[in-house]
Amino acid sequence: MIKTNHIAGIDEVGKGSLFGPVFAGAVILDDLTAIHLRKEGVKDSKELTPKKRAYLVPLIKKSCIEWGLGQASAKEIDKLGIRVATEKAMLRAIQKLKTTPKKILVDGHLPLRIWQGKQESIINGESHFVSIAAASILAKEARDDLIKRLADKFPNFGLSSNVGYPTELHRKSLKMYGPTDLHRRSFLSKIISLEQK
Repeated sequence: MIKTNHIAGIDEVGKGSLFGPVFAGAVILDDLTAIHLRKEGVKDSKELTPKKRAYLVPLIKKSCIEWGLGQASAKEIDKLGIRVATEKAMLRAIQKLKTTPKKILVDGHLPLRIWQGKQESIINGESHFVSIAAASILAKEARDDLIKRLADKFPNFGLSSNVGYPTELHRKSLKMYGPTDLHRRSFLSKIISLEQK
C-alpha cells in the first residue's frame, strides 16, 4: 500500500444474517465527487431500492478515488464471533485499497480495534458521510449478489428474497431441513437444536 492523505469510509452489511459471510466496503472520495454522488441519491443502502443500488454501484466505482470489498465467512463468524469477524472483513476491504488511508470513518459506535491508524466511529455514519454510504452500497450489492447466486445451490431457504436474514420461511426451513455448511451455527441456537442435526 502507498501512503496517502485520503480518508476512507467503512461500512458492513450482513451482520444480522443467518447465512453466508459478512461483507464490508471501503470507499475513498474527493469532496466534489461526494457532492455529486449525494445528488445522485447515495445514502444508506438499506433505504434504497435494489434498482437504485444497481444504478449507483458502477457510478460509485467509476467516480471514487478507490474502493475495496472484504468479507469474513460463516465459519470465521462461528469461530471468532460476529464482531471480530466483521472487523476482519473491514480490514480486508481496506487492504484491497491501493493506498493506505490517513484516516478511516467507521459506521456505528464501535471502533475497528485491529486498525492501527487514525479512525473515527460515527453513529448513522451513512447520513453524515457519503463515503460511508457508498461503502454500504457496494458491500450490500456484492453480498446480495453472492447470496442470490448461492440460492440455486440451497433452494429450500428462500435466499433469493431474504438474502440470508431470518424470515419466517427461513426459520421454518431450518427446523425442517437443518442448516447448510454456510449457515452461521452460532446464530441458530434459538431456532433449532443443532445436536439433533
